[in-house]
Amino acid sequence: MAPDSTTPPVVQLSGITKRFPGVVANDRVDLQVANGEIHAVVGENGAGKSTLMKILYGMIPADEGQMLVGGAEVRFSSPSEAIDSGIGMVHQHFMLADHLTVLENVILGAEPTKRGIIDRTAARRDLEDLGRSYGLDLDPEDFVESLEVGERQRVEIIKVLYRGAKVLILDEPTSVLVPQEVEKLFHNLRELKSRGHTIIFIDHKLDEVLAIADTITVLRHGRTVATVSSSDVTTAELAELMVGSELPKPSTEPRVPDPHVTLSVRSATVLGDDERPLVDAVDLDVYRGEILGVAGVEGNGQGELVEAILGLRALSEGELFLDGEQITHWPVRRRREAGLGYVPEDRHRRGLLLDAPLWENAMLGHQTQRPFARGAWLNRSGAREATAQIVADFDVRTPGVDTKARALSGGNQQKLVIGRELSAQPRMLIAAHPTRGIDVGAQAAVWDELRKARRNGMAVLLISADLEELIGLADRLVVMLRGRVTAEMDPSTATPRLLGSHMTGASADEQGTKE
Repeated sequence: MAPDSTTPPVVQLSGITKRFPGVVANDRVDLQVANGEIHAVVGENGAGKSTLMKILYGMIPADEGQMLVGGAEVRFSSPSEAIDSGIGMVHQHFMLADHLTVLENVILGAEPTKRGIIDRTAARRDLEDLGRSYGLDLDPEDFVESLEVGERQRVEIIKVLYRGAKVLILDEPTSVLVPQEVEKLFHNLRELKSRGHTIIFIDHKLDEVLAIADTITVLRHGRTVATVSSSDVTTAELAELMVGSELPKPSTEPRVPDPHVTLSVRSATVLGDDERPLVDAVDLDVYRGEILGVAGVEGNGQGELVEAILGLRALSEGELFLDGEQITHWPVRRRREAGLGYVPEDRHRRGLLLDAPLWENAMLGHQTQRPFARGAWLNRSGAREATAQIVADFDVRTPGVDTKARALSGGNQQKLVIGRELSAQPRMLIAAHPTRGIDVGAQAAVWDELRKARRNGMAVLLISADLEELIGLADRLVVMLRGRVTAEMDPSTATPRLLGSHMTGASADEQGTKE
């Protein structure tokens, strides 16, 4: 079904302005979405995309501007009002209860009742009808905790469809999916479009945007700079509209093999609460001046392996060595002081104190060492000077070191975290999803810093859901599946599709791999 140009736009935003203290997030933004189209909204971190979608979904109010849905003016004060007008949102971080079934998650808060009790029969029938209609097949009685990432996303989509949404907002929908899951998602979105639904989505992967979107709106510095048809623009032109430069590509450089093993992981096993192995007898070596990439669908042990290396989780079996010295039973602080750097996958939960100034954030994990400490005392002047140097060296765009971390865009928050870790010159850096949720400009800066660290002899363990990033940056690749290292691959011969097959256990092709 082609977008319907004979009816009023299903969504029309005019002059939307939203101010936060010290920041204009949206500055007279215009967005017009035709009925029955897939419309992408792209832009750098801090361009105002998420703020605009939160306004449309009723999560925050606009300060100025007009919002029309189906030609009628609306001003939502809550998501429930948006849902009542036929607008639903699927968030980047899924909002599901793991301990409930698919059915229970879908109907939660909108339960059908019969004589005062939940009518599970009617709910199940409606859920199965939706699944069949849109190719979103799921078993209603499966527990969400047992589902793969792509299946969880389908639960979220069914949730908003169940509530009658005709316009779906998707925030970074492919960020945690392997290529095969992206193809499945795009098939589902096209099916939704063919049945008259309208899709609005935010994405940083411009090749994906061009593959799925009918229309693309570009935001820069909180303003609408262009609205284009996907058939009339290239990825390079889109990148230039977004950031004023060409789209960067991750690429590795020739490496002279160094036989020195910086990090050695031997038979590492981590048990979950139910005594099942989350990490199962993993062996890894990371060499000096090497980037070792770890690929895997989220939830296959990568996070637990990282926590074990850092000392946040205890090994039930196995050993860890840093430059030949056993660190298996060392506390976190001692590992950090010995030269173990860490870029966490969630900068908000584990990387930053959002309401603290930048100079305090620059100390995290290094507060016992110079220049942040003078003996047993905190060295405030040293911390401020060191932070100013990080800001300058890593191009962290901020008014000053007293600015709260919360006020920075996602890309600048990430550059601060990476600058904090690399400026300490660790022997070993663990980088978990270092470019997740940041724009192409900040992405290029992070890639440059990782390549520079590698050239200077740092060992890097890179965990990423971006398969192009892994293939482009890593010297070697390993795949984790169900807590085990199941394949090792040469990045020069690996492809995203081949990696995705190994990550899901679907590949029977062992060419170019070794167990």
